[in-house]
Amino acid sequence: MNKIGFNVLVWSANMSDELKPVVDRLKTIGYDGVEFLLGSPDDTAYKSIGNFTKDIGLEVTTVFVVGKEQNPASDLAAIRAKALDRIKWGIDRAHDLNAKIMCGPFHSAHAIFAKRAPTYDEYQWSAEVLRSAGDYAATAGITLALEAINRFECYLCNTMEQLTQLVKAADHPNVKAMFDTHHGNIEEKNFNDAIATIAPLLAHVHISENDRGTPGDGQVRFDEAFMNLAKIKYKGWLTIEAFSRNDPDFANSIGVWREYSKPWDIAEKGLKFIKYMSNKHGL
Repeated sequence: MNKIGFNVLVWSANMSDELKPVVDRLKTIGYDGVEFLLGSPDDTAYKSIGNFTKDIGLEVTTVFVVGKEQNPASDLAAIRAKALDRIKWGIDRAHDLNAKIMCGPFHSAHAIFAKRAPTYDEYQWSAEVLRSAGDYAATAGITLALEAINRFECYLCNTMEQLTQLVKAADHPNVKAMFDTHHGNIEEKNFNDAIATIAPLLAHVHISENDRGTPGDGQVRFDEAFMNLAKIKYKGWLTIEAFSRNDPDFANSIGVWREYSKPWDIAEKGLKFIKYMSNKHGL
């Protein structure tokens, strides 16, 4: 069975010792790993949490985003240089956490739009930055798993077809792709074609409901998703990414204005759901 993880963003985007009781309970529930956002400025906190998770026998994956002033797809070389520096910082923090995966839509600035379709040059600029980032990630044994996200958060990569184009342009063994069922539910025609398209590059999967609540409680076609992941013999993380208003600053930044499900309900029911679906489809 694939390893199952849980993203702690449902509680907090901040990296601090306050997450340790959460992480400990996730271990008790039965998770194989936890996923953290790389964003908090206190570098020492990452090593502390990394040591704690290692000591209790949990693995770690990470998620990362960049802003307007660190945009890999910018037409300004100075901004692209800042993007590479910021991605390297993220790789360092992932290494501090003992993570082997750094996923997310850091191919471009989150929620920054050009008011037009993406251009060939933007893909090339982003790919150039990601190729250099891949070199740096390789020294730490980390895979960069890029994410296509929905049209309301990004214009460069919304679909697996676009993401495949970008990852192939980056052309680096440490630059791969991920699939998120929430974004795919919005942007893809069907999961069959989407997963088949990204299969050769797939390194990480987020299991996320359409409303970002408990997986299995909403409208995402999870039978189709799990069936096709099994079809391609996917071997990697199945990580729940859900959101709440527990961390108001983070919630406000991503447009989370209400509670979808109680965090521990998501964790407990979500784990059972993933195990059930994995067994059902032979994943």
